[in-house]
Amino acid sequence: MVKEVTFGDTDRNAWIFNNSDLKFEDIEKAPMLDHVKNQIQEILDQYSLTSYNTAFDFGYMESRGFTIKKDIPDIMAVAKDVCKIMYAKGGYKNPKMQEAWDNLFPNSNYREAHRAVDDAIHEAEILFEMYKRGKYKIEL
Repeated sequence: MVKEVTFGDTDRNAWIFNNSDLKFEDIEKAPMLDHVKNQIQEILDQYSLTSYNTAFDFGYMESRGFTIKKDIPDIMAVAKDVCKIMYAKGGYKNPKMQEAWDNLFPNSNYREAHRAVDDAIHEAEILFEMYKRGKYKIEL
């Protein structure tokens, strides 16, 4: 049985549709995750994961019933101490992904696409660059 989801104007005007090439119509009739949820969970059970802002990404997944191993540092949390971008009132801020990219790769003209695959590739490059610099430590 396929679940029917109703969307409203708030959904149609969501931030992502105004800040990427993703269009509301692309997801309006997309199938629900239910038919692949078990396969995704099997993958999540096998591997340790991180992301750029694990609180947001993992929170989203967990709110949909997934469980995630949380034993690798958050890329954004490490980038905070590597990039050292100051708040106006003092202290370092969590850099947006674009800010971390610009800090670590200053000669690049990359602009964040706000699409899953593109984000994952560039966030992995941020992680790897910090790892090469001895700033991102992984102990499994």
